[in-house]
Amino acid sequence: MTPRRAAILAVGSELLTPTKQDTNSLAITEVLNALGIEVAVKAIVGDHRDDLSAHVQMAVSRHPVVMITGGLGPTDDDLTREVVAGVMGRHLSEDPALVEQIRERFTMRRLEMPEANRRQAQVPDGARIIPNIRGTAPGLWIPHDEGVVVLLPGPPSEMRPMLEGPVREWLAVHGSPAHLIRRVLIVAGRTESGVDARVQPLYAPWATAVPAIETTILASGGVIELHLSTVAADLSAGRALLDEKVQALQAALGADAVSVDGRSLVQTVGDLLRTRGLTVTAAESCTGGLLTAMLTDVPGSSAFVDRSAVVYSNEAKAEWLGVPPDLIARHGAVSGPVVRAMATGALAHSPASLAVAITGIAGPGGGSTEKPVGTVWLAVADRQSGRTDAVCCRFPGERTGIRRFAALTALDLLRRHLLGVPWTVDWRLPEVMDA
Repeated sequence: MTPRRAAILAVGSELLTPTKQDTNSLAITEVLNALGIEVAVKAIVGDHRDDLSAHVQMAVSRHPVVMITGGLGPTDDDLTREVVAGVMGRHLSEDPALVEQIRERFTMRRLEMPEANRRQAQVPDGARIIPNIRGTAPGLWIPHDEGVVVLLPGPPSEMRPMLEGPVREWLAVHGSPAHLIRRVLIVAGRTESGVDARVQPLYAPWATAVPAIETTILASGGVIELHLSTVAADLSAGRALLDEKVQALQAALGADAVSVDGRSLVQTVGDLLRTRGLTVTAAESCTGGLLTAMLTDVPGSSAFVDRSAVVYSNEAKAEWLGVPPDLIARHGAVSGPVVRAMATGALAHSPASLAVAITGIAGPGGGSTEKPVGTVWLAVADRQSGRTDAVCCRFPGERTGIRRFAALTALDLLRRHLLGVPWTVDWRLPEVMDA
């Protein structure tokens, strides 16, 4: 049993530039998957007639559900309506009622409707109009053989009410008796290849089993995501099957498994702090507040985040945290003694239960043979136990990636501290663990 398959096309040359992103396809995918429709293809197409025609032709010929967003405006480069009509062999005609609806929107704003907006009232033969409550471009539902082509406006504020309202309701009949079920595990402290080596013997046979389970490993900026999906006629049976496989993966990964329900690393750390009634303070040098930003991105983080200090200079480390200048002079700002002093100093200047400190060399300059770019020291100080643990890591990549690796590893070390498990991370340098 397989789910029906869909293609999503996002239309607009601006989406092919570095400044604009296609977010509509994510919302559309979520709705389709919930209805048992699998997304087989996503594509971004510029405002060029031949390119758009080729992509629409491919999508319509291969997929029973085709979702297209963008290109429904009133200008000459808004080609979606006429291109789709041409590919499907449908005649376009102006809908007088639509013209009046569009005109009324302009009248309400005390404006005269430009003649160009009449283009938005062009409807292919056999199409069903999807009302736009937030703009002038209506959506279009165009039946095609046993499937459908759906045209939606590009602005998310206009697209989403249509998608979540009538489109979702109408798409339900194009869904599948098969349920598409997904689970996501988050893994930290390991490289992608390290995770794969540990779990591949488990999931390799699942791909050919009945029902089959598809497994994908993704490296996502310092953490690893394990995606599991299966198709089942019985929703409960499918969920039970994935639960069984998730438990097997979790057992193989041990403490490296952050969550089995898709919760992020920072959400998991926040939940641990909140449920234990603990608070945290941070002292950041090379990450420049990134760790604190991650923590405070979590709704309700005021319950577990106390305060933070960005101590980029050596003077700030001394003045704000009480790190002895001679300690920095002897060992350097990027060292075990200094990061420990940063953590204990942060705890001394805060009522928090725990302190996390980070100091390192993010590059591109500042490295040396002894301490190359990517060298980062991290520490966690615990008020109750009086213990301060530190670790040195060597992170790959360039400045942005190193900073992100450092902040996420600090979160993971805090998580492991709260769980009372060893600080095992693939980027640590064992020879300087206790320096």
